[in-house]
Amino acid sequence: MSLHRLTADELAAGLAEGRFSARDLLEHCLSRIFRLDPVLNAVVALDLGARRAADASDERRKAGRPLGPLDGLPVTVKDNLLTDGCPATWGSPLFRDYWPKHDEAPVARLRAAGAILIGKTNTPEFALRGYTDNPLFGATRNPWNPALTPGGSSGGAAAGVAAGLAPLALGTDGGGSTRRPAGHVGAVGLKPSLGRIPREGGFPPLMADCETVGLMARSVSGVRLMFEAMAEDARPAPPGPSRVLVVEQFGAAPVDPAIAERCREAGAWLQDLGHAVAYGPLPFRIDEAMAAWSALTPVGLARLAADHPRFFDLAAPDFAAQAREGQAVSAAGYARLIETLAAFRAVSAAAFETVDVIVTPSAAAQPWPAREAFPPVIDGQPVGPRGHAVFTAWVNACGHPGLATPVRPADDGLPVGVQLVGAMGSDERLLDIAAQVEAAHPWADRWPEMAA
Repeated sequence: MSLHRLTADELAAGLAEGRFSARDLLEHCLSRIFRLDPVLNAVVALDLGARRAADASDERRKAGRPLGPLDGLPVTVKDNLLTDGCPATWGSPLFRDYWPKHDEAPVARLRAAGAILIGKTNTPEFALRGYTDNPLFGATRNPWNPALTPGGSSGGAAAGVAAGLAPLALGTDGGGSTRRPAGHVGAVGLKPSLGRIPREGGFPPLMADCETVGLMARSVSGVRLMFEAMAEDARPAPPGPSRVLVVEQFGAAPVDPAIAERCREAGAWLQDLGHAVAYGPLPFRIDEAMAAWSALTPVGLARLAADHPRFFDLAAPDFAAQAREGQAVSAAGYARLIETLAAFRAVSAAAFETVDVIVTPSAAAQPWPAREAFPPVIDGQPVGPRGHAVFTAWVNACGHPGLATPVRPADDGLPVGVQLVGAMGSDERLLDIAAQVEAAHPWADRWPEMAA
């Protein structure tokens, strides 16, 4: 049985019905990791307790006491999240030998729900780049074309899900680090609302409260299973159509024409599904918020350097330079950054009183060569390091939920994703709308050639 071809809810049903065991599923995933990961470089460590955990899950099911629908499903964990039993290197020589003795909060919630933590996935150093490469493990590659990147910083998580190495992945998202990779590999990726899934007990935050965990799967059902097991509370989405605004370009920032076309097409899909769809620009400015968001990282790196005396010897030179910039930020200057973000959160919350969902591309460019930091040109225009990432970081700045979902692939077969953004706390609404799109335009049967 090709277990990797089943969606997460199908796997959960199969476990509940006894058609296969958690140990069977785990061994299937491990066999795919051993076979495919030498090319992808998505998984950087295996959890040596995974087989014991799978056997314990099977015993619970035999006794009629499963912990829930997630019990027995394998999940990978990004290497910037702490797990008891695996290293946590954060992609940096600074933490090369760090083995935490506890699970941080979101990992603990997955384990309490019975998920089998199969291993850690690759991330760029400090999870601060839009592609996935680091001095410890090297570059992760996109299963749709291993010459290309799956994006970052949750690139290992994305590549693993897309290739069927595991049905579920836990990543993080500080500026689009789950949503852009999900779009690049044809997966579903959710950045939850601020506060819905706690982050206690992990590495120090480098972006204040702008970074959340990120949930990734090949289908909406998989992300929903994870979210329901981990979220603080349940907030059913209101019934009926949603008010949707499609924004295919931010000002003059260039977008790959094929991506813009598919974003417009997604709007038509939503209209066909009964939603009220309009097209236009964002209903608020994001430039000041983006400047404040960008200035958080140097301060976070300065804090990290203060805690770790070898930081300037072991961190990449550009991160060392940013940390020195952060050291020069005064307390008053940092307070202004926080005030700017607070003001933006008020403005964005007001905008979502008249619109329920904003739809944008998940990225402005298609995947680029795996060892290059960013695409230097988009639609014939030169861009900087964040040119491909213009659509996502404002969602981190305001704290709202954002969900990337696949749409029609590009003409060369590479996946394309769009991003759905909702009001604070409307995660369930986004999941419901994405599930409607998935039912009308299925994508779970699209597989990269190397993974099929």
